[in-house]
This record gives sequence, C-alpha cells and structure tokens, in this order.
Amino acid sequence: QVQLVESGGGLVQPGGSLRLSCAATVVTFSSYRMGWFRQVSGKEREIVSAINWSGGTTYYADSVKGRFTISRDNAKNTVYLQMSSLKPEDTAVYYCAAKFGRGSGYYTNQASYDYWGQGTQVTVSS
Repeated sequence: QVQLVESGGGLVQPGGSLRLSCAATVVTFSSYRMGWFRQVSGKEREIVSAINWSGGTTYYADSVKGRFTISRDNAKNTVYLQMSSLKPEDTAVYYCAAKFGRGSGYYTNQASYDYWGQGTQVTVSS
C-alpha cells in the first residue's frame, strides 16, 4: 500500500508562486511514475503534470506549460510541483497520484493511476 501526502497549498495572490510537495510512504519510490492533477468543485479532475520514474521525462498541460515545473527526489520519496505566475483559474484542489511501474513515459489519464493523495487546496486570489 502506498500513502501519498500533499503539502504546500494555500492562498496566494495572482502572479505569485507556490511549491507543492507529495511525500510517498513506499520503499521503492523510484518504481512509480507520478502525476499531479487538479479539480475544481463541480468539474472533472484534470491532469496538470506528470513525470516518469527517473524524472527524465515530463508532461505539462497546455494551461500550465511554462509556468509550472514538476520534479522528483527519489532519495526523499517526494515529487514536487513548482507553480509560478499563478492565475485565479489555477484555483483548485491539487492531488498527486502514483502509478506502479518504471518506464520511459508517463501517464496522463487519471484512471491509470493506482494511488492518490488526499489533496491540497490552492487558492489564487487578490
């Protein structure tokens, strides 16, 4: 069983930055591909970013490309989402997810993921 715990959410002004962290309680974190998703109340959960097991391959949704950066530290069992130039439309609950299996690629479909965190609220407002 893998437990994922997100942190780093909060209230930030437009144009500001936040860094989300997702800590995994698992022995072989490097065996998992990771993703960040977000959900606004009443809407479907959407992919934000994804990363393969080594960090060498990444994906970004068009809406965040150039503003968000995903990274991982396998020694610390943690994946990060650095968010910059935040906009009000980035307001959502952000979830990290884990998919077992190494490989050169990543997954963007939420149905592909095996484990989910509880989510952390990000609010962008003046």
